[in-house]
Amino acid sequence: MAKTSRPSKAKQQALVHQLIGKIDAQTEDYHAYYELVVLLTAGQDFEQAEALAMKALGKFDHQQPAADYLRYALGNVYYQAQTYDKALPYYQQITDDQLKQDAYLMSAQALMAQHDYQHALVWAITAQEARPQQLDANLLVADILLALGNNQQASDYYQRAYKIDSQSGRAAFNLGLTAMVLGKPYATWFERAQKLDSQYFKSHQQQLTDIEKMLAAQADNQNH
Repeated sequence: MAKTSRPSKAKQQALVHQLIGKIDAQTEDYHAYYELVVLLTAGQDFEQAEALAMKALGKFDHQQPAADYLRYALGNVYYQAQTYDKALPYYQQITDDQLKQDAYLMSAQALMAQHDYQHALVWAITAQEARPQQLDANLLVADILLALGNNQQASDYYQRAYKIDSQSGRAAFNLGLTAMVLGKPYATWFERAQKLDSQYFKSHQQQLTDIEKMLAAQADNQNH
């Protein structure tokens, strides 16, 4: 996945100099280029990261797996910079089997960020079918189905995610959410979610309130 923690400025500068030295010493090794693009992206220096990835791609364009790793890194630069349209073509050019699965997930996330849920679902399911035991893939499919209003199917995928990792507060919270909409018992799931990941629970409480209001309004309409 593309989420990367942001290093401190001093630490980043030291690592940048170290990697530039490595590139100068071993100009035919793509790893240092890739690592430097990742580092610059984590530091949100998107302009430099893009320029370096483009330069490296020009150099290693016909070498595998170098070209695929650099395409993936460039896709992630655009994804983190929220220019999703630019990210997608790079993810979709990747041919390396292992990296391709990560690229499917990133394509799904980029499309989801653009609210193109139908196309996002295609990529997410492709990724999930390739790695049925991957937590992130199951959660992503579930999130997209939830956004599409397919609550029962979303619940099924959250169940799969929870079976893979019973410590996932995100899976537990969303199992509570889908249960609430489907008219099933939900309180235990929310209690569990709060214990497992209080931060996730707190940041998604508004979603809970919105659904409670929606269900109350529906009940009110039925009674009139």
